[in-house]
Amino acid sequence: MKGKATSLDIAHLAGVSQPTVSRALRGSPMVNEETRKRILAIAEQLNYKVDKNASNLRRQHSGTLALLFFEDPTPDESAINPFFLSMLGSITRACALRGYDLLISFQQLSNDWQADYEDSKKADGIILLGYGDYLESRSRLERLVEQGTHFVRWGAVQPDTPGVSIGCDNTQGGHDITAHLLAQGRRRIAFLGHASNHYPEFFERYLGHRQALEAAGIATDDALQIDAITTEQSGYEAASALLEHGAAFDAVFAASDLIAVGAMKALREHGRHVPEDVAVAGFDDIPLASSMNPGLSTVQQDTKLAGTLLVETLLALVNGEPVESQTIPVRLALRGSTGSK
Repeated sequence: MKGKATSLDIAHLAGVSQPTVSRALRGSPMVNEETRKRILAIAEQLNYKVDKNASNLRRQHSGTLALLFFEDPTPDESAINPFFLSMLGSITRACALRGYDLLISFQQLSNDWQADYEDSKKADGIILLGYGDYLESRSRLERLVEQGTHFVRWGAVQPDTPGVSIGCDNTQGGHDITAHLLAQGRRRIAFLGHASNHYPEFFERYLGHRQALEAAGIATDDALQIDAITTEQSGYEAASALLEHGAAFDAVFAASDLIAVGAMKALREHGRHVPEDVAVAGFDDIPLASSMNPGLSTVQQDTKLAGTLLVETLLALVNGEPVESQTIPVRLALRGSTGSK
């Protein structure tokens, strides 16, 4: 073959279309593994090199994705939920594998922050982690859709949510951890976390919690549900309020690990032993969960898969490929806070 090899040459030898070659070379999940390997082998044989700058100019792409964090109140100065920090590594790796740079910033919710990214060509698309009160932030998501912005968010997967979402099976997780507490002989299980559409992930976890109680023939007691956002302080305050109300309870299911950590502190201060007097379970499996004493039983979300899906889905959107929201499974991580070894 004379001259510099092109993607058309690879397509001819591989027996596929040129767009399929382009997708395979950028790591698109739309190409099956066997075809991708065949294309990569031919590209290597022809000493084919992707001209990233030329490719970006043709497609008017920057080769950069933006990752926007919602600022959370934290005890340190990070202002980032530790669960999202655990997802950061997999997002960064997924971008690197596909030849993309990653621009990280906080969401400036008081401004039209999206205009600083895709609209100004700083980034080809946006990954959103966190959003606070969903009903307050929904209008911003709708505006992104109207503007044609490529974005994907981590959050509850619901049919009426604007845009594309990747999330875990919150309802199943809430059911399974409550079923575990019931199997441990607990019957008065408090739920700490908002149980409304303002916080759909928490609400789904609460619904799963109720399903497990109902399956066991236990009526839901509204006095055992206390609102809380995902911070240690909020968990501490919610558990303190529960104790002050005087309602009897022998277990706590916190809608997040941070809420559970705060609840355990409040229980200790009130002379309640975990798990002897009160079993405590959380949701997320942040790194702190396994290092506590006792270790925190929780629902584990697959952050590695989540990060990969967020990047792959966003790149598919950027390249005009069909995408849909996805829910990934969860599993229990059982430790000493519920009496598990």
